Amino acid sequence: MARPTPLSGFPEWLPDGRVVEQHVLDSLRRTFELHGFAGIETRAVEPLDQLLRKGETSKEVYVLRRLQEEGEEPAARGDRAEKQLGLHFDLTVPFARYVLENAGHLAFPFKRYQIQKVWRGERPQEGRFREFVQADIDVVGAGDLPYHYEVELPLVMAEALGELRPVGVPPVRILVNNRKVAEGFYRGLGLDDVEAVLRSIDKLDKVGPDEVARLLVTEAGATPEQAAACLELASISGTDVGVVERVRALAATHDASTDLLETGLEELGALVAAAAERAPGVVVADLKIARGLDYYTGSVYETVLVGHEHLGSICSGGRYDTLASDGANTYPGVGLSIGVSRLVSRLLSVGLVRATRAVPSAVLVAVTDEATRGDSDRVAAALRARGIPTDVAPTAAKFGKQIRFADRRGIPFVWFPAGVTADGTATTHQVKDIRSGDQVEADPATWEPPTEDLWATVVAGEQKG
Repeated sequence: MARPTPLSGFPEWLPDGRVVEQHVLDSLRRTFELHGFAGIETRAVEPLDQLLRKGETSKEVYVLRRLQEEGEEPAARGDRAEKQLGLHFDLTVPFARYVLENAGHLAFPFKRYQIQKVWRGERPQEGRFREFVQADIDVVGAGDLPYHYEVELPLVMAEALGELRPVGVPPVRILVNNRKVAEGFYRGLGLDDVEAVLRSIDKLDKVGPDEVARLLVTEAGATPEQAAACLELASISGTDVGVVERVRALAATHDASTDLLETGLEELGALVAAAAERAPGVVVADLKIARGLDYYTGSVYETVLVGHEHLGSICSGGRYDTLASDGANTYPGVGLSIGVSRLVSRLLSVGLVRATRAVPSAVLVAVTDEATRGDSDRVAAALRARGIPTDVAPTAAKFGKQIRFADRRGIPFVWFPAGVTADGTATTHQVKDIRSGDQVEADPATWEPPTEDLWATVVAGEQKG
């Protein structure tokens, strides 16, 4: 059989990469649960009409179909064609459906985290995959949802990502904006096509201010003066409430003050003030953030790795007043989503973090000869019974070869079982730290490795390039 060609966009980590990914997932889960978020998991498929209800193009969705359907009569396939299924491309659509189906069993406000794979038919490139893991947190209310959750969620995410700093993950910066600020200012200027303005501003980092000014005039109907004012707003950023006063001053200069703008500024100011106290320097008000503002209704968030900003946002989200609705009841929410695979890919590709070993085993029990393999198995069982991950050598090779077997896998300790030599001399149990060469007597019932060696862990790596 020819060597298979990897499928682009479907990442598969080597064992040490999987250790890194699992560490990230465990750390995120622990922080989310500390803040009261309950874990859920939804099915991988949703009706295609639900996946496309917000205008996503069909090429972004993987459609599910059984091969056996090819041989069935059209009449037999007709009902299913109307209920075609697709793999979910994010966790928000299935969560909205989950809320509607289970509303009678949920206590609102409902705080949930969800860590699952999702699938998108995008063109693979650095940090963008067709199959990847997302980790979402959301708070959803029934009828209404207090604003303070818009403050809480980015701070929870800042804490969750901050917990990864000790192992070498770079600091993050959470950029925040508010739909009410942007829309209130644009309408105050006399611009009614808010979505067109947002689409133009969203291209600022890619095409520059001159081209955006042209787009605002040609596509959003702005005058050159209005376009200049929009760019002035987009240039405002900061980590303290001084940002609010700068926007107010700008609005006053252009006679663009509105009640909607003022409401948005009060909300943005509350978020920035709380963040300055609880996560100094992490949360930055950035008025040029426009992505997503066409469907978010309040706060919006984007998160970048400091020093790796070109990778784009690794975590984004915002407030949406119509997460789900059944016609009689509306469920507003606010949420954030981390592209875990995107983050892990970056950590591994530039060597920011590494696993201490690729296998869980802390100990390899040597085998003197196949006749005494049972002795080695009993030592391994005794160690495992006390929570020490242990493997047994695959063959009774020379001890030097068994030590090399352990070394290639990063296993720090090799255990030599007690026995009797060829001349009848009794030997004791011995354990060898193959890194230092130290070898000591040990008892399988009491010996323990150092805490840092017990399990494979993640540490800061030597950054490449």
